[in-house]
Amino acid sequence: MPVQLLKIIKGKSETPLPSHLQKEDLKHLQEGFDHTNKCFQGIVILSYPLTKLGDGTNFFKVVLQDLDNSFSRINSINILIYGKMAEDCANVIHYGIYTVPRPTAASETASVSVAPKYVYTPLNRLKDGTIVNLYGVVKFFKPPYVSKGTDYCSVVTLVDPSNVKLTCTLFNGNPDSLPKIYKVGDIVRFHRIKIREYNGQMQGITSVGFASLTFDGTVGAPVVPRTSSKVYTFMDEEQKTIEELRVWAASSLSISGPAAKLSGVQPMLFFDLTCQLVGKAKVDGSSFLLKVWDGTKCPYPTWKVPVEARDLEGEKALLHQLRNLTVDILVYDNHVQLAKSLKIGSFLRIYSIHTKQASADNENVSHIEFHLHGGTCYGRGIGVLPESNPDVKELKAFLESVDLADSQNMESMSSVELDGTFNSVTDLESHLQKCQQLSVTVLTDHQHLKNTELKTILNSTAPQQYRIRAKLRTYKPQKLYQSIKLHCSKCNSLQEVPDGDDFDFILQGSAVTAPNPELHNTSWYDSVKWTTQDQKQRKIAIHFVKHDEMLQQPEDTLLMIEGGTLKELWKLTKRFKCVIPVRSTKDDLELLDLSAPFLLQGNIKYYGCKQCSTPKPIRSLSSIAAEQRPSWEPTEIAQVLGIELLQYVFIMKFTLVDGTGALNAYLFDYEKFFQIPASEILTNNFLQQKMQMTMNTLCPPGRKLDDLPWLECFIKSYNVRDAMKHQVYYQIFDTTVAEDVV
Repeated sequence: MPVQLLKIIKGKSETPLPSHLQKEDLKHLQEGFDHTNKCFQGIVILSYPLTKLGDGTNFFKVVLQDLDNSFSRINSINILIYGKMAEDCANVIHYGIYTVPRPTAASETASVSVAPKYVYTPLNRLKDGTIVNLYGVVKFFKPPYVSKGTDYCSVVTLVDPSNVKLTCTLFNGNPDSLPKIYKVGDIVRFHRIKIREYNGQMQGITSVGFASLTFDGTVGAPVVPRTSSKVYTFMDEEQKTIEELRVWAASSLSISGPAAKLSGVQPMLFFDLTCQLVGKAKVDGSSFLLKVWDGTKCPYPTWKVPVEARDLEGEKALLHQLRNLTVDILVYDNHVQLAKSLKIGSFLRIYSIHTKQASADNENVSHIEFHLHGGTCYGRGIGVLPESNPDVKELKAFLESVDLADSQNMESMSSVELDGTFNSVTDLESHLQKCQQLSVTVLTDHQHLKNTELKTILNSTAPQQYRIRAKLRTYKPQKLYQSIKLHCSKCNSLQEVPDGDDFDFILQGSAVTAPNPELHNTSWYDSVKWTTQDQKQRKIAIHFVKHDEMLQQPEDTLLMIEGGTLKELWKLTKRFKCVIPVRSTKDDLELLDLSAPFLLQGNIKYYGCKQCSTPKPIRSLSSIAAEQRPSWEPTEIAQVLGIELLQYVFIMKFTLVDGTGALNAYLFDYEKFFQIPASEILTNNFLQQKMQMTMNTLCPPGRKLDDLPWLECFIKSYNVRDAMKHQVYYQIFDTTVAEDVV
């Protein structure tokens, strides 16, 4: 047998390894050297399925991590195994196993099941470029959502007793493999998370072998880990770590969320709700209905969304029985896909529900509506809770104690049964439009602030923050594409977005320099070159970045191109993940003038700040290519190339009126206000139409002032002084357009 299972006692094999084998430190391994009779000991952090090569040979790959040097930049090694040994290894190797492989293909891989000793790093001791293990208390999180690619994404902000904050962006193709976080205050344990520095702050991202455990952060609760992994380690001493973090969080953090019972809701509130799903139905292409209950009664009449009986899923008898206790929640856009997949009877935690007060045309009494707006701002999303969750156990016990006979004797006005009120889709649309007249924007924070008249604000000193209720009389620029600018967060400069003609001119100029053949086919990229057959006979070179000495699938590949035209670059972006236009020098490839984008990804052109950037040679990208799972994210590419990334922003001037005065307020926004990324608006006709429809709703053309809708906004005043004059300006903040406006 080429694979032997050995027993490890105190770090040593009970059966001694052959005397001619010498253990080698990973950092001493060098390409091209003879490592015969050397071995390396590590823990399996990733194994790939057994596959067959083109000639039928079995092939198996594992990634081992060096536990003795887990904080080193180079702390793992890829092991490629062929033939019969590949098949044998695939049968016995799994995560958490120690292996001691020799670089030669003889019969000598020893692998043993042991519980490795992990070292955990406090958040104030994290270093850029390292892969670490850590514990933290959840201060903020976004439930898993579909990212712009094919993976699911979750964002988690952690704190610990070192009083340092770490924001982690986690990706996985399976949402169940992401941390099972249910509420702020939960405690997480992350293994093998990569740390990188960006804009002076440490960030965490998933790396190969990333694993997580989540624990309830409540003092005194059972220490039971949540994970989808079937194999993990949890030592006795770690229970003490959990308990210490619980006590620290309880005394140091404010982790109590908004009201989480239907009996405690108020209009214009954002809250998280733990509930049971009893019905669901499609409403239209961008919204979906969830009927839920938590056993308590909403103190206000609630809106029952009109849907066809045949479209409503759920047990009809139960829905009728609970009709005075259920509420209808409309979910929008990116939440619809998940809402459709939810099972009737499942227990949910819905994050950042918005309660909205409205009334139908033929009603004298207003009612409460429940909306889960699109996007993921402020942790908006839906989480499915297992029945083992303590909150679910408590809710189930409470639901079983509810006397349903009493609920059926409630006054009929406990809910507004709109099925009889609205007789057509047109009536429903009319009702929605009437609701929008109350306010077409949503406040995302500072709910304690009271409304202030514009006259009072204009007569007050700056700086201050206000909550206002006003109408949008006019806005600039009227041509909305002109509102998109490029902003540097370092020097705070703004500049216009260059047009395509400027970029094409720069590309033509760079094509004059022929590709340098001495820079082709390096250790980290492969090159192809050709000459066009037209009259100009342009020389083109494309360099494909490799990973593990192999070319990747096009959708995962970054390439660099010399001599290409703008049309050719756009064609490449449709197939490859990233495209970087470059030119040859004597010693290396380099970026073009920063008047041109340094990176193209999808339909987006990424620019760098000329004043704040210090471009580095293109070979700096090899550090990302050497990662176990290169992400090729624009922020990371910019960082290693010495580029200060410019961000696309909306810059607009709103003239607001409320009957007491008029005030000009500026909108400076990346994507929160419109819930549209500024980076995508210039190349996406659908988003341009959506933005125009939004502005037509906020400020309908041709309407009298009395007929304009109300906006609720937060604005802040600030001073701008120079040698000649002093002015007070106003800026909108923490405000977003309601997702159900358009």
